[in-house]
Amino acid sequence: MTARGSTAPRSDRSREARPSPDAARAAAGAGTAFHGLIAVDKPVGMTSHDVVVRVRRALASPGAGHLGTLDPGASGLLIVALGAATRAIPVWQGGEKTYEATLRLGVTTRTQDLDGEVIAERPVDVSEARVREAARAFVGAIDQVPPMVSAVRVGGRRLHDLARRGIEVERAPRPITVASWEWLGFALPEATFRVRCSAGTYVRTLAHDLGAALGTGAALASLRRTRSEPFGLEQALPLAELERLAPAESLARAGTPLDRALAILPAIALDAAAAEAIGRGGRPSLADPADAPVGAGPRSVVLRDPTGRALALGELRAHPAGTGVIACPHVVFPWAVREGRS
Repeated sequence: MTARGSTAPRSDRSREARPSPDAARAAAGAGTAFHGLIAVDKPVGMTSHDVVVRVRRALASPGAGHLGTLDPGASGLLIVALGAATRAIPVWQGGEKTYEATLRLGVTTRTQDLDGEVIAERPVDVSEARVREAARAFVGAIDQVPPMVSAVRVGGRRLHDLARRGIEVERAPRPITVASWEWLGFALPEATFRVRCSAGTYVRTLAHDLGAALGTGAALASLRRTRSEPFGLEQALPLAELERLAPAESLARAGTPLDRALAILPAIALDAAAAEAIGRGGRPSLADPADAPVGAGPRSVVLRDPTGRALALGELRAHPAGTGVIACPHVVFPWAVREGRS
C-alpha cells in the first residue's frame, strides 16, 4: 500500500485521469486491443494478483499488471494496467493514496491485523481525546518499520516469505509521509479513520504503532483504499460487475486509454522525422523544450507523434553542442516501432 504524492492540485489530477467514455469506447472497439488502465473495486478475500488474472481473462487482454498491492483482507481501488500500459507502470506507481480503516485497541497480533495470531491483549482505558492526541505524532514525515508480512526484500528474500516460515528478521525503518489522519468515528475499543499517505506506507503498521504509543496495543480490523492519485474509487467497477459486462462496456465505464493516462507527464511533440527516428531506435535532436525537464530520469517525459499519440517514454538530455536537447527513449510502444531499427 504505497504511494508518493504529486504537486498538482487534487481536483486537477482527478480531471486528468477521469476516463472519457468516447475515448474508451474508441480504444475498446471490436478487434482492437485496449492499452491503458482500468479501475477495479477489489473485494475482500482476494490477492491483487488474483484480481489481475480475472480482469485479464474478462477483457481478453494480452497482458496486465496492477499498481500498488492491496492485501487479501483489504478492499477498494486497484488500478490494473492493460496491454502496453504495463510497460509504463512506474509512471503512476507513486501517487499519494487515501485509505479508510478501522482499528481495534487492546490487541496485538503477529501480522498487525485481526487475521493474525494474537500475542497480547490489554485493557482499553484510554479516552477518545487521548487517541486523537497520540495520532498527531504519526502525521508528517516519519520513519516506519515495515511489517514482516510485507513484500519488502531483506537479504534478497521477501519478508512475507520469511514470515510464513516463522522467521522474523530485523528491518530498517523507511521514511514515509502521512499527509493527514482524520478520525471518522469512535466506538471504543474500535475507531475508524481516514489517512492520506505516501509510497511505502503500511496502514496496519500505523495502527500497530499507535497502539504501542497508547500502551494498549492495536490491530487493523478493516482497510479500504479510496484513492490512488490521480484515480478515485468513484471511477472503479466492482470486479463482479466487470466480469458480467461486455469488455467494451467495462472499458467505457472504467477505462483510461494510455494516451490520456500519460497526460500526467510533460509531453514532447515530435515532427514526423523525429517520430520515425524514435521508432528505429534513434535519439533525435530537438529544440530546447519550453517546460519539459532535462535530465529528469528515464520516464520523465512522454514523446508523442504529430497527432498527439504516445510513442515512447524517455528523458531529455542536454545536447553536447550546447544548444537544444536529445530525446532518449527508454520505453518504445509497439505501434511506434519501425522495421530496420538502427
